Amino acid sequence: MARRIAAGAAYGGGGIGLVGAAAVGVLLAEVRMAKRVVGNGHSPHPPSAEGLYGRAYGSRYGSGYGSGYGGQYDRAYGGAYGDAYGTPVDPPLRLVMLGDSTAAGQGVHRARQTPGALIASGLAAVAERPVRLRNVALPGAQSDDLDRQVALVLEDPSLVPDVCVIMIGANDVTHRMPPTRSVRHLSAAVRRLRTAGAEVVVGTCPDLGTIEPVQQPLRWLARRASRQLAAAQTIGTVEQGGRTVSLGDLLGPEFEQNPRELFGPDNYHPSAEGYATAAMAVLPTVCAALGLWPAEEERPDVSRREGFLPVARAAAEAASEAGTEVTAAMPTGPRGPWALLKRRRRRRVPVSDPAPNAAAEAQPGA
Repeated sequence: MARRIAAGAAYGGGGIGLVGAAAVGVLLAEVRMAKRVVGNGHSPHPPSAEGLYGRAYGSRYGSGYGSGYGGQYDRAYGGAYGDAYGTPVDPPLRLVMLGDSTAAGQGVHRARQTPGALIASGLAAVAERPVRLRNVALPGAQSDDLDRQVALVLEDPSLVPDVCVIMIGANDVTHRMPPTRSVRHLSAAVRRLRTAGAEVVVGTCPDLGTIEPVQQPLRWLARRASRQLAAAQTIGTVEQGGRTVSLGDLLGPEFEQNPRELFGPDNYHPSAEGYATAAMAVLPTVCAALGLWPAEEERPDVSRREGFLPVARAAAEAASEAGTEVTAAMPTGPRGPWALLKRRRRRRVPVSDPAPNAAAEAQPGA
């Protein structure tokens, strides 16, 4: 099914129905019951986490870097960077979050609890370099909003990000967007970002069957639909040169076992602990995309059931297992394109807020 969805997205096919007409009456009743409960808790507007992370790593290059960053160095981005003594230094890495409320961090109160802040803090620690975070994600967004978000990201050619993290798909399922259309928009977004020179990591559609108030049979259908979309998203992303991390199963058994801890007060969005769990899974792939992971960890580990698989099979396996990464390996094989499936060990991420004056220093579009 995932292969058919991805093919329909690539070649302009129509929607592929996931639910038979006979189930519509039961589903509508279940949806009405779920809506009375889901989202009724207080869900604050996501806090702004944009700014500079890992500022301390910049200070080692000289006082000129620390005091001037965000001003003279941001304006000179693309030119020569140097410290107070003129020694060349690396500019901050640029990380951009795109997608829906999950990417925006809705459901938590503090900037440092959002997935963008967690990933930026972890990336700065691994790279030992400052990271500037920008977030263009929109709560409630569906995949057709990615075109607008990508346009914002690429509006200044001199500020192309080093890596983009996209989290999208849940609203596509709940609003019944045809999966072929959903994957078509995501694939186009990944293609545009990769063409511009950015690495892309997609956190695929979460498992909506884990939402506590949702009852059977809607729970089963939601799980089936979200996993099929996640697998199709993987195929579309990998074919455009991006990488994916499965959030479906990650936010599945663990959320089912600890719903009070990992779901926020609205019973829908993750809590701070839930976002930390997701960030721990995404961070290794972000680091690998930027070449920051040890070379030995990039080879398949047979003991962890990693290896090269046809992309559709890798996508199906990833959709049902926590934190599984899929990336392009070979353009062709006996059964079409092949991908590398990795089960990376999760890394605990440091928690920090953006630099106190980063918001004031940040230039428009930075």
